[in-house]
Amino acid sequence: MKADVAAQTRLLELAGVDAEIGRLDHQRRTLPEHAELAEAEKSVQSAKDAVVKAETQAGDLDRDIRRIERDVEGVRARTEKDQALLAGSGIGARQASELQHELDTLARRQGVLEDEQLDIMEQREAVGMDLQHAQRTLDEAEGAVAAVTERRDTAVADLDAARAGRDRAREGLLPMVPEDLLADYQRRREGGKVGAGLLREARCGACRLELDRTFLSQVRGKPADEVVHCEECGAILVRTKESGL
Repeated sequence: MKADVAAQTRLLELAGVDAEIGRLDHQRRTLPEHAELAEAEKSVQSAKDAVVKAETQAGDLDRDIRRIERDVEGVRARTEKDQALLAGSGIGARQASELQHELDTLARRQGVLEDEQLDIMEQREAVGMDLQHAQRTLDEAEGAVAAVTERRDTAVADLDAARAGRDRAREGLLPMVPEDLLADYQRRREGGKVGAGLLREARCGACRLELDRTFLSQVRGKPADEVVHCEECGAILVRTKESGL
């Protein structure tokens, strides 16, 4: 293939722009904020789980407290009724004895219920503190997610702006390269390879490998407008005054 020396030199500019685009894309994919955000989101989920757990425990204890309160009220109501009967006239000794026995039983039952109520209320207080702590942790975790997201979005926007600038530069270079030469360059770039490199100090600018003397001798004998390829990586080997041939 033949191509004007100036057109081949344009390939070096194009390869440089493509290399910058590749670096920008790699930076965008590997921003540390991506990993930070993933960890921060895990922390949010963990904190949400802790809040749900504490809320569930608090709800269960609240139901227990209400149940015991109803039981205590029932015992108190029965106690008042029995006391009223016992204080009234017209009851026999046997009934009085039975009422007194029931009152004693009710008193013991009320004592047990009040002890249980106190214990559950203490548990509820502790769970309430756990819930407050879990909610604070969740708020902090969500704040961290927001902060990392903002930093990530800013970094992505900067990289996208730089990428857009490189895309415009690339579009400006494409018309300066003949179609057949550009097609050859693009084929070389398939699979993530470098399409063109400068021959300098017996090394290919694409793969950075030192080239064989016999190959360099063959290149030296080719016309300046002859398109040559690196024997190592296949990239278009651009020759300029820097090549030292």
